[in-house]
Amino acid sequence: MPEHIAIIMDGNRRYANRVGKLTNYGHAKGASITEKVMEWSHEIGVKQLTVYAFSTENFNRSPDEKEKLFELIGLKFDELCQDERTHKREMHIRAIGDLQMLPASLQRSIKEAERCTANYDRFYLNVAIAYGGRQDIVQAVRKIAEKVDNGQLDPEDITESTISNHLYPVVGNAVPNVDLIIRTGGDERVSNFLPWQTSGNECATYFCAPFWPEFRKIDFLRSIRIYQDRLQEKKRVMKRRSAILLKVLENRNKEKVHNCPVNSVRGI
Repeated sequence: MPEHIAIIMDGNRRYANRVGKLTNYGHAKGASITEKVMEWSHEIGVKQLTVYAFSTENFNRSPDEKEKLFELIGLKFDELCQDERTHKREMHIRAIGDLQMLPASLQRSIKEAERCTANYDRFYLNVAIAYGGRQDIVQAVRKIAEKVDNGQLDPEDITESTISNHLYPVVGNAVPNVDLIIRTGGDERVSNFLPWQTSGNECATYFCAPFWPEFRKIDFLRSIRIYQDRLQEKKRVMKRRSAILLKVLENRNKEKVHNCPVNSVRGI
């Protein structure tokens, strides 16, 4: 099973428009699906679930939509604190993004959710909010540059781990590499989502047509199957490469033995 699944929850607004409802209806329906996916992920043993709740580009939406969406997200953070399933699962909640861009009330809800789950480590829920992948890398580079400038870090000591450890969230363990990324709504792109964590390890990607409020458990299980098929293919490729390498080494050893001076003497 994948240890880390990241989801681009696309299609709330298009779903609401299709059924003749207001936009916030689609967001509310989508939030209920997110709760189900948390449950499904926990059931199969996923360790980290990262959901794309609000990107930096989403700030371009209308003030009314943003206000209602922020209220909904804040409510869900509050509910997670009080939900006994959160504590039974020992779920650690973290928000990743430029949280200073968010309303003060939502920031308070996020901080309280992070505080009340800070000691858990069995299942991580990472909520990407006010998040942009390039922005994340830029802020990490700035922090690393500050440490170099202050003499806290030698440039020669900068590694991939150094960059990973300065990405959101800055405090605590870094968000690990993604094994499987899911996008609903029909678009086949990753939209500046976790570029560092998804590019380095060639994670599996599952694009599906249903809008997020329509996402079902069967869709989720299909994405898991895609990951498993990709994993098996990688194993087959590695096995073939290993067999080829062993054959090459075997042939080289035969050539060395054949060209050995002792064998030449015996041949005479």
